[in-house]
Amino acid sequence: MKYLIVGLGNIGAEYDFTRHNIGFDIADAFVIKHGGKFNIDRLAMVSEVKWKGKTFVVIKPTTYMNLSGRAVKYWMQKEKIAVENIIVLVDDLAIPIDKLRIRAGGSHAGHNGLKDIDAELGTNQYKRIRFGIGNDYPRGRQADFVLSKWKADELETVKIKILQAVEAIETIAAAGLEKTMNTYNK
Repeated sequence: MKYLIVGLGNIGAEYDFTRHNIGFDIADAFVIKHGGKFNIDRLAMVSEVKWKGKTFVVIKPTTYMNLSGRAVKYWMQKEKIAVENIIVLVDDLAIPIDKLRIRAGGSHAGHNGLKDIDAELGTNQYKRIRFGIGNDYPRGRQADFVLSKWKADELETVKIKILQAVEAIETIAAAGLEKTMNTYNK
């Protein structure tokens, strides 16, 4: 069984540890936990890790958020991974900072990274782990908010949720989506 894990984010030091790059942070945590490392490859930083007889191809697209679909489509085809075995790690403004939401598919909800993946794959029926980043920003300042760093009083919650997101990836692979959703979508 092979999975494609897609951490969404933007490359460049100015984006490190921002709300919009949480997908990269979860991908990093997953790869580190399983003893892997990333290498630069076509359209993405890529790592392959094995866990409990399963292979995880983990990518962090280098195409920037709004063109993530190109990298997803390329690695899905190169590695011969079915769309139902794609798990996208994504930030979500509509979810409170202390929550994760696991989904089988669905709307991009205005997220440009998901929108591009939908367009490139021709479907929105891939799994996603939506990481709540909250929505505490003044009207018209959404872009500034998602590209901002975490506040000091949020960091502990973020660290705990990153570990939960890593466990959710493992639970999807070991026990299936339904059990994962029942566990984490509380």
